[in-house]
Amino acid sequence: MKPPHGNRHGGSGRPPSDRGPKPGGSGRPVAGGAPKPAGAVSPNRLSLGGGGQPDQRPPRPQHGGQPFQQRPEGPRRDQRPRHQEGPRPGPETPKGAVWLYGHHAVAAALGNPQRRLRRLILTEEAEATLALSVPPPWPLQPERTDRGRIDQLLGRDIAHQGAALLADPLAQPSLASVLERSGPIVVLDQVTDPRNIGAIMRSAAAFGAAAVITQDRNAPEETGSLAKAASGALETMPLLRAVNIARTLIALKAANVWCVGLDASGKPLSGPFFAGRRVALVLGAEGEGMRRLTRETCDEIAGLSIKGVVESLNVSAAAAVALYELKRA
Repeated sequence: MKPPHGNRHGGSGRPPSDRGPKPGGSGRPVAGGAPKPAGAVSPNRLSLGGGGQPDQRPPRPQHGGQPFQQRPEGPRRDQRPRHQEGPRPGPETPKGAVWLYGHHAVAAALGNPQRRLRRLILTEEAEATLALSVPPPWPLQPERTDRGRIDQLLGRDIAHQGAALLADPLAQPSLASVLERSGPIVVLDQVTDPRNIGAIMRSAAAFGAAAVITQDRNAPEETGSLAKAASGALETMPLLRAVNIARTLIALKAANVWCVGLDASGKPLSGPFFAGRRVALVLGAEGEGMRRLTRETCDEIAGLSIKGVVESLNVSAAAAVALYELKRA
């Protein structure tokens, strides 16, 4: 069954021929394209001092395989329903704070010394379960209540499992600190569903990624639904919000990171093929896929080999498969 916001490996679903060049666009062409004029990104490459001089980058590899069948373009962003982000700020939700809920999300936050915790509300059953994964004493005293009280606080449609934690959002890491960590970097180009972002963070933590980068404007803030989908990974996997995705990719290139866009039109992704390179895996939004400038800034466009009646994967599932494939290297 195809998910409501599925896309073809985070791809645009439109053949490259449908998109003409953008006047004044920056970034290198995708694999097999014409070479980029010299000096077009040099000022940005030199800004980080990461040793990524244009004349020192390795030659572009020739990726083998057959392209995949294109998928029709998905619904426009403004035609999709907005996702529910949980309780709205009220007397019991101070401005700037967020309610985390669910056993794994609450347990991970309690064990994170970087979290500023405000209130812990538990049912008797949830308190006993939580004590098995995070033995007391906890950083703050829990308030004992019943499920009805938490339903009233968070909403009856919230799967809180009897555990709710009011906390401040985590401080955002810098790109320099992300580059100091090992592993691939996941870049999300306007992925809007907090559950997808949370699931991608969970996969990123499982397969040794360094961080997840989203766009500042068109991506959800840290929410309880995101934290629950991340199943504790929000506390350990750095989440960086970038103002401009294309410029962020250029900065990653300056640090010798090879940017690989995931799209159905690309050749099959091969982990061993990228052995010896640090990779930034770029995935597009649900439905639309990568925007043109993001795609053009990538070093390489690759897809996933899919057989059978399923023609596409949800963006979080595609991210998990791609991260596993890169792990093989």
